Amino acid sequence: MSKETDIFIKDRADPYVTIGDDGWYYFTASYPMYGKDDKEGYDRIILRRAKTIDGLKTAEEKVIWDEKESESSFRFIWAPELHTIGGKWYVLFAASGSENNVWDINCHIIMCNGKDPYNDSWTDLGKFQACDGDDFSFTNFSLDMTYFESGGVSYVAWAQNGGNSNVYIATVNPEKPWKTTCKAVLLTKPEYDWERVRIPVNEGPAAMKHNGKVYLAFSASATGPEYCIGLMYADENSDLTDINNWTKLEKSVLTSNDLVGEYGPGHNSFVKDEKGDWVFVYHSRDEKCFKGECGYSHHDSLYDPCRSARKRCVKWDENNFPILNA
Repeated sequence: MSKETDIFIKDRADPYVTIGDDGWYYFTASYPMYGKDDKEGYDRIILRRAKTIDGLKTAEEKVIWDEKESESSFRFIWAPELHTIGGKWYVLFAASGSENNVWDINCHIIMCNGKDPYNDSWTDLGKFQACDGDDFSFTNFSLDMTYFESGGVSYVAWAQNGGNSNVYIATVNPEKPWKTTCKAVLLTKPEYDWERVRIPVNEGPAAMKHNGKVYLAFSASATGPEYCIGLMYADENSDLTDINNWTKLEKSVLTSNDLVGEYGPGHNSFVKDEKGDWVFVYHSRDEKCFKGECGYSHHDSLYDPCRSARKRCVKWDENNFPILNA
């Protein structure tokens, strides 16, 4: 069991950290609701930047976009990710397509109008689009989209209701990264017991490339202490839309049982630190929330702000395979 990890950024779930070509580290996450009557939560995209990962903890947090500026995106704004795609900055995020409707969630995208995502304005590109002939993608509840490149190909992966919450993958053109260029392929679905606690869920995909492999972490089960992280991998240069090229681990790689004083680890992102070592940033709840002493325990967990961002180093075993629960 690992020692307790200090809170990195408090009350920020679904944390995403990246380093830009400009040398800045950027942090974004879901802006929380403080109880079900909070009128301002889940309604904006926030951004921090610093020259080091640790510097993000105290960096100024800006609102770079608000759902009030959009005609197509409404709260609930979840799991934003900042990416450089085709030389431009984009944020992928989930939002409702109708006012105050938590069940009309789908993947959306905004584009920065300049080279500085922290200070420049943004254009709302609306709901993410499926390629011609794809009648499934983004037609019902979808969220947690990520982007990555592997073997010279650009991919997006996201979670969508396909009977359960499953993770899907498709290719995109980096010049027009708001629309898939192939039909969605089912990548992983909840099949093991640890993926099906309370609710069968796979969501929150996050990619990391290392030593010729691409690793895709994902989160599983309901969002309480049962929330955990699974992992699958493939050769970096293989066709990642071919499920036969992927291997999925039968056991989870990070759970509450691996940790002290924190519960429900999940929805991570990967980033290299200043030394070039891989770090993963994830969220979890603390002991006070777990014991129902946080003041929000009588609310649905959706309206509980207690998931905070934490970070840990990725370790590697003798076969150069990643270890997240060291």
